[in-house]
Amino acid sequence: MAGWNTIKPYPGTKLFSALWVALLLILLPAASGYARPDMQPLGENIADKGSSRFHFNVQQFNSADQQRHYTVWAAIPNQPPPPAGYPVLYMLDGNAVMDRLSEAFLEQLSAKTPLVIVAVGYQTRLPFDLTARAWDYIPPESTPEPVKASATRFGHKGGGSAEFRHLLENVIAPAMEKGVHINPAARGLWGHSFGGLFVIDTYLSSRFFSYYYSASPSLERDNFAVLKRLVSLTPAQFCHKQLEYMEGTGSKAPATDSNAPVNAALVLEQAGQAINTLRARGVNASARLYPGLTHGQVFNASFHSALLQMAEQPATAPTTTTCTNYH
Repeated sequence: MAGWNTIKPYPGTKLFSALWVALLLILLPAASGYARPDMQPLGENIADKGSSRFHFNVQQFNSADQQRHYTVWAAIPNQPPPPAGYPVLYMLDGNAVMDRLSEAFLEQLSAKTPLVIVAVGYQTRLPFDLTARAWDYIPPESTPEPVKASATRFGHKGGGSAEFRHLLENVIAPAMEKGVHINPAARGLWGHSFGGLFVIDTYLSSRFFSYYYSASPSLERDNFAVLKRLVSLTPAQFCHKQLEYMEGTGSKAPATDSNAPVNAALVLEQAGQAINTLRARGVNASARLYPGLTHGQVFNASFHSALLQMAEQPATAPTTTTCTNYH
């Protein structure tokens, strides 16, 4: 697996297939579920402590039905924006993101193109609001009856992704971008686990973002509806978008975990086939592997990677040959 932890744009289909076969073989013995996240209350984050490289704007929002309540942080570079405006990366599970953003990493990031970070979290001192994020991030078609039984074991229901996406794009983003010179062609979205599922759903449903980073998405709690939608897309409609699938190769949970998904190996196979299908059709899709990292460990690695990539993206939206070859 050496060398596959960094992105390789448009590798050959056979080589890319071999990559996913290798990943599948590594994960088969351990594809048994996800450990529960650490839910210890959080202390001060980088916005509370202050940064020499960024200043912060913190705002609060409510869902339309007043059932979910959000805290959103914008980290704005002290450097002036590029001529086209700052690129911006919207990051889900914002409480955990802000807790794990360090001044050292912000210094590393500031050496590249100045980038705005928008971390979308909840009004809680916990790293995750498990009930709210499940509702917000899981699309309706990801909750068929067999999956609802699995979700019930965790006590959380999904299905509100369209409502949350509307809030994100039409309420949160305009408020957080107000007064900041943002490049609308360089908006990105990152999410992990259920958030990774939301990223794929948004890639298929929205034109608001250009760059999509789906980290260890919870596809095994889905009946492959999202993957089926991916492979049935019309390439020309996605030629100005870029999708990156991010996954670790480490073990996930003991085989005795009663919440283990039964189709984890099949999910990996299906995901690999979906990415291969997209690439073969000229869609700008890729995979990034993190050797030895577990589902939870992919959180930090992938959001750092996504931020660094966004700081290196061109000022124009990504394009592929599908923009001219398909109509």
